[in-house]
Amino acid sequence: MTSPEQGRLAGPLSMSVANLCHRLQPQVSARTAAGFAEVLRRLGAPLQVAVAGRIKSGKSTLVNALIGRRVAPTDIGECTRLVTRFQYGTVDRVEIVFTDGRKQVLPFAADGMIPAELGVDIEQVSHIEAYLTNAVLQGMTVIDTPGLGSLDAASVSRTEQLLGAAKHRKEEDDEEGSDELDDTSRNAVAGAEAVLYVVTQGVRADDQQALAAFTAATASREAGPVNAIAVLNKADTIAPESVEGSGGDVWKAATLLAEKQASTLKPRVADVLPVIGLIAESAESGGFTSADAEALRQLAELDDDVLQTMLISADIFTSWECDVPAGTRLRLLEKLDLFGISHAVEAIRKEPEITAGALRRALLDASGLEAVRQRLSIVFAARADGIKAAAALASVTALAHASADPAERQRVHDAIEVLLAKPEAHQLRLLEALTLVASGAVDMPEDLSEEVLRVGSNADIGAQLGKPGAPRPELAAHALERAGWWRSFASFGATPAQSRVAHVVHRAYFLIWQQVREA
Repeated sequence: MTSPEQGRLAGPLSMSVANLCHRLQPQVSARTAAGFAEVLRRLGAPLQVAVAGRIKSGKSTLVNALIGRRVAPTDIGECTRLVTRFQYGTVDRVEIVFTDGRKQVLPFAADGMIPAELGVDIEQVSHIEAYLTNAVLQGMTVIDTPGLGSLDAASVSRTEQLLGAAKHRKEEDDEEGSDELDDTSRNAVAGAEAVLYVVTQGVRADDQQALAAFTAATASREAGPVNAIAVLNKADTIAPESVEGSGGDVWKAATLLAEKQASTLKPRVADVLPVIGLIAESAESGGFTSADAEALRQLAELDDDVLQTMLISADIFTSWECDVPAGTRLRLLEKLDLFGISHAVEAIRKEPEITAGALRRALLDASGLEAVRQRLSIVFAARADGIKAAAALASVTALAHASADPAERQRVHDAIEVLLAKPEAHQLRLLEALTLVASGAVDMPEDLSEEVLRVGSNADIGAQLGKPGAPRPELAAHALERAGWWRSFASFGATPAQSRVAHVVHRAYFLIWQQVREA
């Protein structure tokens, strides 16, 4: 059975889960059937990606860069205390969604951003929906969250509810009366199936706690390398001398620090990538203008000693006497900071005839945004079908588990087992095994855990096998060898839990071998 919604499904796995829900709806209670309807709605929606992190980590700036339009407020105000969902729409508009289900439509402000003041009591607001005619949002809904660590308890609560922290904490704090999301909020802001976590120089304990608590409301699935990546924002503020091996290079220092943070946050995230959100936002959202390029040309003409002195600090840069007006320099500082200004001047001195457009692209390259987008594409977009199907299937399981009817629970369980037995559903088995190992639910030796994470977290075959760039015969031989090893491990020496994971990994290697051999 199919429906109009299924035309927007991410792929065959999502289609299989949707068909399962359609087939079971007439056979289950009204309550469970309503839950299946919500699962179907979410399956038909774009992948929901929550951008989360501590307050002042630059989340909203990064959201603007990813969308390619400066729409999310970056200064502390009413809107930054609310969850905002950026999704595709045929007409640009802002909708305020209240906790009682009411909606109020607002136009964007004259500067193209969400209005700084909403003109309503935000204590009665569930969240904001921002609709944009933006191609990026056709495949991904971006959810901007209030920062963790905020002094505003209500804002923290909204973010924690989205990330599922409140749900985890409820078991410990029942005596304090922790509330679950109301239905309106749950339908609107919950259901994030993936997370882009923003950190700055120091990974703190609550960063790890937030990632550990991240749970898709559709699923109760913890963040892991399948559905979570992190970015080290404000990479230009890192002091190179503080990072061993950087050789005095800021970007090298940021890359090394990101690698260190990745080892701290793994297996909760697939990777940590350095990025300079401010430069990315200015270069990608139209903030960088030809007037800015001309001002940078004037700076490039200054004596090198003078310019290097000016670039020591923001105060010196804006107060030094030179032909470029102080107001213009302040504008450049707000858009690019000292690192971006220095990089742009260097690009102009190397190529004096460089156009404003080429200079903008050079700044964009320097921001690290393209690497983040590519990783988003690999981890999220290319795997949206598996991520969404796994989240939906976990939600179906949870709905069945909550049923008071044993026959209904068994009926749903049997249907799921039939689905998972199909060859095309092996990806779901692999994602399940990966989640079990990443969360520690199945204890594996460290080297085997790393292998499971590698096979399950990568879309590229070479990366899955740990042999990027290797020729096909070598890939095929290695896949077959590892398939045999994992089959032996499953039969001899593994615990029952490890054996279940090993059988899945064996099957993954065998399918890779078939794919490489037949290509």
